[in-house]
Amino acid sequence: MIWILLLIFLAGASLAGTLYLMNRAKRFGFAKKISEKNKVLGWIVSAWPLVICLPFLIVNVYAFVIAYVNLIIIWGVCDLVGYIIRRVRKKERRSRYITGYIALGLTACYLIWGWIMAHTVLRTEYRFETAKALGQEDLRIAVIGDLHLGITLDSGEFEKQCRRIADEKPDVVMAVGDFVDDDSTKKDMLAACKSLASIPAKYGIYWIYGNHDRGYFTYRDFSADELYDKLTSCGIKVLCDQSDDMNGFVTVVGREDRSNADRLSAGDVMKNADTSRYVIMLDHQPNDYVAEAETHPDLVLSGHTHGGHIFPAGLVGALIGANDRIYGTETRDDTTFVVTSGISGWGIPFKTFAISEYVIIDVHSTAG
Repeated sequence: MIWILLLIFLAGASLAGTLYLMNRAKRFGFAKKISEKNKVLGWIVSAWPLVICLPFLIVNVYAFVIAYVNLIIIWGVCDLVGYIIRRVRKKERRSRYITGYIALGLTACYLIWGWIMAHTVLRTEYRFETAKALGQEDLRIAVIGDLHLGITLDSGEFEKQCRRIADEKPDVVMAVGDFVDDDSTKKDMLAACKSLASIPAKYGIYWIYGNHDRGYFTYRDFSADELYDKLTSCGIKVLCDQSDDMNGFVTVVGREDRSNADRLSAGDVMKNADTSRYVIMLDHQPNDYVAEAETHPDLVLSGHTHGGHIFPAGLVGALIGANDRIYGTETRDDTTFVVTSGISGWGIPFKTFAISEYVIIDVHSTAG
């Protein structure tokens, strides 16, 4: 829902800012000369900032909207800063529109940085302690979330990341939802399932549904059932409001996604879980912290937020209560919550003030 609201806002901002941008674009030398000779032609030529963003449509419409809106915002900020500087220095505006060139340069740098952050998968590590027995002194957990297969990470690139994760020698792998998207292809899906299953882990690989995994539209060339069948045939354990005894010491609880109206409450899904054992809960969307903390799992792993993805989406999501946490760790009572920004992201091939990552969690047992 937050992304729909964001896209509506971005579309409105694009329309509202276009007139402003065209007015400013006319101040460049070539546009100014044309405008002086022919006002109608001048207005047409002044649409060049829009034109330079059109190539982003090759990627998708979201990329175009993000590029264009950021150009408007950055240009507006540059104009405001330039105006303040001139007022402070008591200088007249220069005939050459230097502020416009600065705005174009900053926008280009901002988008390039966002593109790199979306397409570069980093490694994030956390270390926690528990007084409970784990069956071994240290338990290494690899967490993968929000692949959204095909946006910035296709099956080939995902295979490379799976090799990186395999090199971490995890004891267990947790995939916390949104493995595929509406634009994912069956060919990529089948290959990615094999790559995920290829990661050697002593206690196997667990997977839960995210809000995109069952698909919102009907044009995908595979069904949610085919995804489920492929994952399970590869030996991946799919948990749908279910718990699993991992190794006799650790229980893994996988919740259905919040988008499923039939999913159980946190209390119901934890009803049969023995909290004297170490309990790891998987829940794609991090927005049920109060109820989950009351059931006392030791560790809750989530994704969904993409770390905010595009500034200021994360802040907006936090302000309207869409998520209890956008990124990182938080402890409530005896429960530690971890939200990953995801190994990729939905729709938009940029990440600004967010990263793409896989997560390694080392849990150390102090039990004798």
